[in-house]
Amino acid sequence: MALLAPNIMSTTTTFLQLGELEQKTKSFHRCTSSSNAGAFQRSTHEEKTPVPKPLEMTQQVLLLKGVKEQYTLVNDHNIPSILHPGEILVKVLAIGLNPIDWKAPAFNFGIPSLPWINGRDLAGLVLQVPEKSRLRVGDVVLVPSTDYRDIRKAAFQEYAIATDFNAARIPSSTSISASASVGVAFVASALALGVSLGLDFSLFTKSPGPNLVSVVDQLDRNSISADILNECFASSDRPQRGDWVAIWGASTTTGLITLQLAKLAGLRVICVADVARHGTKLLKLGADLLVDRQDTERAVEIIRGVTSGKLRYAIDIVGKETATLLEKTLERSGQSHLLGLTGLPKERDPGIRYHTVPIKLFHEAPAVGESLVCWLESLLQDGTLSLPDIVRAEGGLDGINAALETLRDGLVSGKRIVVDLGAHS
Repeated sequence: MALLAPNIMSTTTTFLQLGELEQKTKSFHRCTSSSNAGAFQRSTHEEKTPVPKPLEMTQQVLLLKGVKEQYTLVNDHNIPSILHPGEILVKVLAIGLNPIDWKAPAFNFGIPSLPWINGRDLAGLVLQVPEKSRLRVGDVVLVPSTDYRDIRKAAFQEYAIATDFNAARIPSSTSISASASVGVAFVASALALGVSLGLDFSLFTKSPGPNLVSVVDQLDRNSISADILNECFASSDRPQRGDWVAIWGASTTTGLITLQLAKLAGLRVICVADVARHGTKLLKLGADLLVDRQDTERAVEIIRGVTSGKLRYAIDIVGKETATLLEKTLERSGQSHLLGLTGLPKERDPGIRYHTVPIKLFHEAPAVGESLVCWLESLLQDGTLSLPDIVRAEGGLDGINAALETLRDGLVSGKRIVVDLGAHS
């Protein structure tokens, strides 16, 4: 690929002019070092690569024009501009679909204004970087777009903006498409376990990560959004090796990652899921006990029986109803913790501590964001973290509406739908 510094871009940045991506090299640099060349994916101009085409000033985007409407393909939308220090420009190569992508327009939430661009998970090629950055032009990265109020960072477009501390480089041994499916789920899982429940990832014997409680303690409290402030400093007693944790919705992408991180910490994990469909995979990833979700009351009885009514940690990934069921499995000691990713019981028991995920930390606190993406790079490079199985959707941006209908109808279970926009592995 040809390296340019065109007049339309700031002189403090480096820019990569993009053509079709057919060849890649394996040179890279790590979060803290430029050694170990060969482990991360980069794109470069090679003999078989077509001559790069000039970057146009407009792009295709999938635009939401009204609530309860399908997305509309627009061909002449402006390419987003870099506006703030630390931002990068990424050519989107693959998009991972999340339930929120159809739920937001269907139920009118998470949409700051109309028309709007959605999409939370992407993988792509870095085209432009700040003068001082751990990233390089040509890096292939995955980006969890948690800052949904910034339309420039949405995934449903050909080019997107991200901050360099929110982009994780993809190892050369890892599928770009599969990587596009994991970002937001990893961030949610890591923040749930590492901040809300206080699990210390630095104690892992394999692929150790950050001690997020310590990282957050060093932040200026005035810099943390008021709505997540209490959650950021809520954890006082941390899970210890051998403790039980129950995960309802364990076969979801977030559930699979939470299971893996919990096992790395030495926890014993109860997985509530459709055992007939997903039991084999959950056992392979280390589940200590499988509980079928079909008979919910029986599931509660099994969990309470196995833990002798002493369960202190539970994570729900499905919704308010299943969170209410999980609540029944916990010991009412005042030292039990229930975390809900998508809802919590309406009535609160004084003997239980309730948690949500402070997702804003990832994009608002550089120290948190960078510690997580650097750890994710390490987990992927070492092969410690298994990625979800994926289903590839055809049609590029124009095929997303149909793919979301498939997701909405529940026709893909235990897998992630990924839409490919570029020629890559």
